Amino acid sequence: MTSLPATIRPDISRKHRAVGLACAAVAAGMVGMSYAAVPLYRMFCQVTGFGGTTQVAVAPSTKVLNQAIVMRFDANVSDALAWKFEPVERKFDMKIGENRLANYRATNLSDQTLTGTATFNVSPEAAGIYFNKIECFCFTEQTLKPGQSVDMPVSFFVDPAFADDPNTAKITQLTLSYTFYPVAGAKAAARAGAKGTMEGGG
Repeated sequence: MTSLPATIRPDISRKHRAVGLACAAVAAGMVGMSYAAVPLYRMFCQVTGFGGTTQVAVAPSTKVLNQAIVMRFDANVSDALAWKFEPVERKFDMKIGENRLANYRATNLSDQTLTGTATFNVSPEAAGIYFNKIECFCFTEQTLKPGQSVDMPVSFFVDPAFADDPNTAKITQLTLSYTFYPVAGAKAAARAGAKGTMEGGG
């Protein structure tokens, strides 16, 4: 087998190093994109209301319509979190644009201090962009001591623009749903949800 001239071998080595560095850069970029995908997906949902993602309001509503809607409240807990979690009031009537307060109650059923965080959505999904939370227990992680029970409030209103949108104008009932996960489990669930939606072309 004929060996390559010495003047050519360094050029090939440089090309191999360049290809190796390029591959490493691509791999690092893909890892970075996978971590960035979740916050970017979350931001997209918050802006568009996609998947029933609710909005965060900086101030209460100042306009109330003479149009009623039924609000229902749903509560779920991951099997990995030893909590009981339920709405204090399962439904009530309200007017579009009216500022209301709803309460959920959580109880730590274990003998350990546990921290959980809640994922949330409103259905039908088209209403997500009009459902505005002013304050919510879901904005921060919640820690309960063994046996501790606490009420968790959410202050909200439905944007009056809800009544003008052809996709939501005929909706008469909304359901606000929360699911509590242990803190690490919630992060994993969020990553899995973002990945599944993106792979499905959503």
